[in-house]
Parts: sequence; C-alpha cells; structure tokens
Amino acid sequence: MSDSDNSRRVTVRDIAKELGVSHVTVSLALRGRGRISEALRERIREVAERMGYKPDPMLAALASYSRRGNGPKPISSVIAWLNGWRDPAELRTFKEFDLYWKGAFAAAEKFGFRLEEFQFGGGLSAMRLHQILSTRGIKGIVLPPHRTHPDWKDFPWSEYSVIRFGRSLVSPRTHLVTADQVANTMLAFEKMRERGYKRIGFVTDESNFKLRGHLFEGGYLTAQRFVEAKDRLPVFVLNDHAEAHRGEALRAWFDKRKPDAIITNMPEVPALLGSIGLKIPDDVALAGTTQIDIPIGAGIDQHPEEIGRVGILTLISLINDGARGIPRIFRQNLVEGSWVDGDSLPDLHAR
Repeated sequence: MSDSDNSRRVTVRDIAKELGVSHVTVSLALRGRGRISEALRERIREVAERMGYKPDPMLAALASYSRRGNGPKPISSVIAWLNGWRDPAELRTFKEFDLYWKGAFAAAEKFGFRLEEFQFGGGLSAMRLHQILSTRGIKGIVLPPHRTHPDWKDFPWSEYSVIRFGRSLVSPRTHLVTADQVANTMLAFEKMRERGYKRIGFVTDESNFKLRGHLFEGGYLTAQRFVEAKDRLPVFVLNDHAEAHRGEALRAWFDKRKPDAIITNMPEVPALLGSIGLKIPDDVALAGTTQIDIPIGAGIDQHPEEIGRVGILTLISLINDGARGIPRIFRQNLVEGSWVDGDSLPDLHAR
C-alpha cells in the first residue's frame, strides 16, 4: 500500500466492503439508527475502530447545515420518555416538568426523532418494557424527575443511551441535565439584596435534600458569606415539624429571626404564611427558586424548556456516539436561570 493509501481517510464504504454489507447499513449502525441487530451493530463498530474510521467533520457540518436549512428532518426513530410515577398523569401537572417535555419534544422532532411516553410499573415488568423498546428499535431513553424511585429491577440499561432530568433518580447513574440550582439561588439572593432586603431567610423541607438532591441550600449558604454576620439567617426546614404544627413552627422562626424577605422552593409556603397572619409583601416579601410552580410573582425562571432541549441534544450525541449504559465518567449539564421581578417582592428603593 502506498503512502497516499496509508493517509487516505477510511470511509463507510470501506467498512461496508470489509463486512459485505451496504454502506447505508454501516452509516445507520454508526449513528445508532435503523432496525439493525445489536450483534451486527457491534460488529460494525469493532471493524470501524480497527480500521481507524473517523467521521469526516466537514461532511458532518454540511449535513448539519443542510438539516437546519430544510427544517425538521423526517421522523426516523423514537426516543422513550419513561414515566414511572405511581399516578403517571401527575408527572406533567407540574408545569416545570411539562415544559421539560415540550422542550424535549420540539428538539427531538427537529433532529428526526419522536419523543414518546412509556409508562413503567403496574403490570409492565422491566423485561417486558425492554422487549417493547427493543422490538421497536428504540435506543434512547429520557428519565424525567420522579417523586418516588421506581423499582427498575433488572432493566438492561447497558443496551440504551440514557439521560436524566434532575437529581431525583439516584439510579441509573446516567448523565443528567438540570437547572443550576446553586447559581440560581445565589442570583435570587443577589437580586433581593439589590432591591433593599437585608435579612433574607430560606424556607424548605428535608425531602428536597434527602430524596431529590436539590442544591438550593448550597447556593443560599454561599450567598450569605458575602453579607454581614448579623444578617445571616439559618435555613428553616419545615419537615422537622409535624404537619399540624408547621404554621406554628414557621411563626416562631419568623418572630425570632425577623426576616424581611424569604426565598423558598416550596409551593405551599405562600398559603402557609397567610395561615399564620403574614401578608405578602406587606409583612414579608417572597421569592421562589422557580416562579413557574410556586404561586408568587418574583423568583427564578429556570428555563425548563431549554433544559428539555439540552437533554435531547445530549441524548442524541450519546446515540450517535454509540454510548450505552452507565457512563464511567459522569457528566452534569447545568442550565442557568434568570431573575423575574414580581409584586411579591417590590423594590424597597422605589418606595
């Protein structure tokens, strides 16, 4: 073989010739597409690696440009959105999670996929679910947030490319996409200080840390390092108190700490404050770590549709790379939020 032959880029046609299959089959297999058996797909990957195949970046860029210019691609495959909630209909009653779906659906459609919900649990076993997905040639899975952890049993994650939204699911430990909760809470604290509030409290419940892996507390405690010690308030955790005594405990904390503003990640806090005779914003101003599911005006827009979009882009990259199963190196893609003004937190400087 001449020097020019040695330097020639290996193509999908070279791989196809080596294996005695069509170049279309090779192309689909390397991109994780098409109804190709896993054995053949794996064989194609092995031969491609042995021959030193690398995708042509110029052709990839041209294909990407062509797709953008011609609008959404024809649907070529399905991505599974696995809903393991005990009441599957409850998942998307949360506006934030519904917007994950909408952002993910639009992104999937743009790149030639269709996002489809599969309800796991009840009479559907893990292996039956795998059989359904495998029969339909589905290789990509999205895991939305869950309130309780599904029992995945012996589901073969190693055969799928998977991403999670949020940290509520501790397994499978796949790559995840979520809001940058630390940065978002620090941003909210900064904006509240800019509007004249000095004693800013944080109200939450323990389940958000133990079960959902929320990191709002980390952002709040970090933000407090930049204010005077006299204005630093400890986190108030409502789960430390029985349900019937929550209002009483919150009132005691409020009277002792005297916050002029509160930030919270709990939708029930506005009503709870009202139940103990505190008016928003007359007695205390209020902001939410997300102003979509918390019924107040001010707070953080976590851009859930963008989280959904980024999740699908991440998943498609895994599918195209042939990356399956639990990753050796774990990645988190964080989407930073934006501050939203609202009447629950008026600017004190404007009074």
